Amino acid sequence: MFLEEIIEVNKKYLDRFVSADEAVQVIKSGDVVYIHPGCAFPEILVDAMTRRKDELFNVEVFHILGVGNINYTKPGMEGHFRHNALFIGKNVRKDVTEGRADFTPIFLHEIPGMLRKMKKIDVALIHVSPPDKRGFCSLGTGIEMTKAATEVAKFIIAQVNPRMPRTYGNSFIHISKIDFCVEVDVPLNELPMVPNMSAEEAEVFRRIGENVAQLVENEATLQLGIGAVPDAVLAYLGNHRDLGIHSEMVSDGIIPLIEKGVVNGEKKTLLQGKVVVTFLLGTKKIFDYVDNNPEFEFHPNDFVNDPIVIAQNRKMTAINSALQIDLTGQVCSDSIGYKFYSGFGGQVDFLRGAAKAEGGKPIITLPSTAKGGTISRVVAHLDEGAGVTDTKADVHYVVTEYGIANLHYKNVRERARMLINIAHPSFREELERSAKEHHYL
Repeated sequence: MFLEEIIEVNKKYLDRFVSADEAVQVIKSGDVVYIHPGCAFPEILVDAMTRRKDELFNVEVFHILGVGNINYTKPGMEGHFRHNALFIGKNVRKDVTEGRADFTPIFLHEIPGMLRKMKKIDVALIHVSPPDKRGFCSLGTGIEMTKAATEVAKFIIAQVNPRMPRTYGNSFIHISKIDFCVEVDVPLNELPMVPNMSAEEAEVFRRIGENVAQLVENEATLQLGIGAVPDAVLAYLGNHRDLGIHSEMVSDGIIPLIEKGVVNGEKKTLLQGKVVVTFLLGTKKIFDYVDNNPEFEFHPNDFVNDPIVIAQNRKMTAINSALQIDLTGQVCSDSIGYKFYSGFGGQVDFLRGAAKAEGGKPIITLPSTAKGGTISRVVAHLDEGAGVTDTKADVHYVVTEYGIANLHYKNVRERARMLINIAHPSFREELERSAKEHHYL
């Protein structure tokens, strides 16, 4: 009976179901194309679009990090497609560095507003669940700025996939709003939690996770990213109580703490009992876990990443990573010298939101060294060309494997001393000498 209801409600939209090659014919030279990012990256639609390479010229393609085969940035695509990265993923980093793609620095919470007010979108390529009996498709693993993109795009092309989870929150689009539907049945692209690392590297991240966990109080609401540091932190939270989640993203590592009851959201002061996110980066494990799971609420970045909204969470604890920090407390997280590496993402959003929250804690984490211990990440000054992601005044807690420094309300002399103390021992003498030369000490 349920299947019959779905067919009855949606049969008037059957003419919208076409092949991928037919759907992307709507894309014209000079168009601006938005692509659903993260693990929702609609690879079949993207491949169909790039197959039209010789017919299309000066097409701008933009999104944040996309998980999948991004072939419109590669050599030979110049003049046909130009990617504009709002956050740089590993799969386009070289293309940005070599000048085949652009980078727009922007806070995540500002992107939906930018799309609604300033950014023309001719075509949006999205990835959704099949429509329910009332015709609503879920945006699944990623709401972020895709919700806003669907509100302003001239044409919407959807990759409709039964493997896309149905997620709750502000996460639905009615099939009547979709111009072309391409039916597929393919696994979602996955981003595994932690890359392979040596025993020495693993020990560094374990110690960082242990140090960060000391700062996490019972009843705190957490923001975490993906990778070695968040997973190391999660491993040390098993004895905590009544934690909540308000984060731009989560990954597989959160599941054990939910199942154990450590993360239950019962003491949250905003959206009590809910794991609040904008998108997922992970594997099939987390995709299956959120499917029709009312514990999770997905909302766009202009809500979840808004510092004013974040600050409403009591004991908001924001945990973010950095590439470098100088002795005054300036943090670089998005570039290595002149080479753009990632982007602002939600780091500043959450640092500032946590700083304003009752009992909030903004935390920056980083290993003390890079390149096998040959380079210090705690530096006298940021590398030439490196951008300041977080200003001196934004940075509160800094954590390495050697300890914790709370820079908030501290003068430069105090900051320099505290940061030298959590730098790698091999570089402390050099850092102290430099601090004295510049009269920090």
